[in-house]
Amino acid sequence: MENNGSTDRRYSITAALAGGWVADAASLGVHWLYDSGRILEVGGDAPEFLPPKAEYYSRGFGYFAHEGKQPGDISHYGAATGVLADSLLASEGRLDIRDYQRRFRACFGPGGNWCGFLDNPTRITLENLTAIEHRAIDHALSTVTAELTERQQKVLIQKVMPYTRRLTGDQLTEPVKAAISLTYQEPEIQDAGLHLARTIDEQLVPESGADDLQLPAVSKLSPLVACYCGSERLLDMAEAAVRVTNHSDEAVAWARCATQLLDHLFQGGSISEALDLAAPLAPDTDRLSQARSGSRLDARSAGDTFGRTCYLHEAMPVIFHILSHAGSYTEAIRANIHCGGDSCGRAWIIGPAMAAIHGVGSEKGIPLSWLTRLTNGSDILGKLESLVNGNWPEKGPQKEAPTCPMQ
Repeated sequence: MENNGSTDRRYSITAALAGGWVADAASLGVHWLYDSGRILEVGGDAPEFLPPKAEYYSRGFGYFAHEGKQPGDISHYGAATGVLADSLLASEGRLDIRDYQRRFRACFGPGGNWCGFLDNPTRITLENLTAIEHRAIDHALSTVTAELTERQQKVLIQKVMPYTRRLTGDQLTEPVKAAISLTYQEPEIQDAGLHLARTIDEQLVPESGADDLQLPAVSKLSPLVACYCGSERLLDMAEAAVRVTNHSDEAVAWARCATQLLDHLFQGGSISEALDLAAPLAPDTDRLSQARSGSRLDARSAGDTFGRTCYLHEAMPVIFHILSHAGSYTEAIRANIHCGGDSCGRAWIIGPAMAAIHGVGSEKGIPLSWLTRLTNGSDILGKLESLVNGNWPEKGPQKEAPTCPMQ
């Protein structure tokens, strides 16, 4: 982890990360209800932590995606952010794309623990990860010089794949040899298996994401910013992480904007300075300037002007408007919910930004009562503290990753 800030700064960053999880959970009840008037009807002035109910969507345009979820639960955005946070924690604060991809598939793919909505970039990323592996396997088999039976080929692939999903380069040699030797003692078959592992490893590409311009590109960034806060490598690391799920130049540009925003706030800068520094990195600076104009917070009007859907060119101006005008964490999160649409997606920038400024428990910070409403809050917050403070888990024998994080 490259962040070596003071104790106070680490406290602020931990609060910022918590701000994302709390904001997401607070917004879930009326997520993707696009009618601001209807949200006011069902939630009043305090629409946070409403139980997700289909009846809310009986009037006004919306999409009810969270059947079975309870107040305090996180959305699919939270689960995806947790995948990256868990990978960073396991990798001692470093971005390990291979580990991140494996954990992403383990969480959201068949047999994973995530039960809930899957967005378009997640579905396509899972398909792409499988296709990338199949192409790598086909290429590896086509370059084997040893004469292998079809059965031997299948067995060798089954033996090497668990290792190529989590190891790379010279890390593969010993465990792959050991696995193959359990079935085949012949040197030529062992060498063929090692060749397969190395060739597959070389063919697995880090850019596994969908060509998609929606909020999953930026919603997961806060743990990565915490780990690389102030580093000259941060923007490159953000691009690498984004392309795992959103392989799009425009999505990367918006992500660089969001990353710069959070990084400045995590280092203790002001919101106006952070917005000034972030805006030039965006694909559409005019919309961001327009969003910052005016003298008062009016998130409903911002939604009318810029849009409420998941697309980044709609969401980021709304985010900039709320951050420019909200005076507290609570005001910002309620304004985001009242705006409607993809409130959970926007929460992952608004929540960390406002919590980085105002902290926890103060008049303007995250209300302590909101922290207590977060499902599995103790486990989530404990992991966030470990990530920021560099309390890495002990290294044990290599084994498959947990199927889903921070829920």
